[in-house]
Amino acid sequence: MAMTKESKTKVIEDFHRHEKDTGSPEVQIALLTNRIEQLTEHLKEHKHDESSRRGLLKLVGRRRRLLNYLQKKDYRSFVEVTRKLNIRRKQ
Repeated sequence: MAMTKESKTKVIEDFHRHEKDTGSPEVQIALLTNRIEQLTEHLKEHKHDESSRRGLLKLVGRRRRLLNYLQKKDYRSFVEVTRKLNIRRKQ
């Protein structure tokens, strides 16, 4: 199920850098994490849904690339985002 407008707006408000920010790495990572959690729950019920599994793996890869970028560019922000979202990180 897709995110509702209200839940997406709340995620953006929690992670934005400035008032009109919707595309910063922090926001993108938070939105991807939300979608990954939804797909994970879906796959717990529908174990043989290979299309959704592939989509989940693509989202995880995209989030991993954004996290690597954020780690190189702004380490403090990287640590803050991973702490807020409970994402394991490499030390």
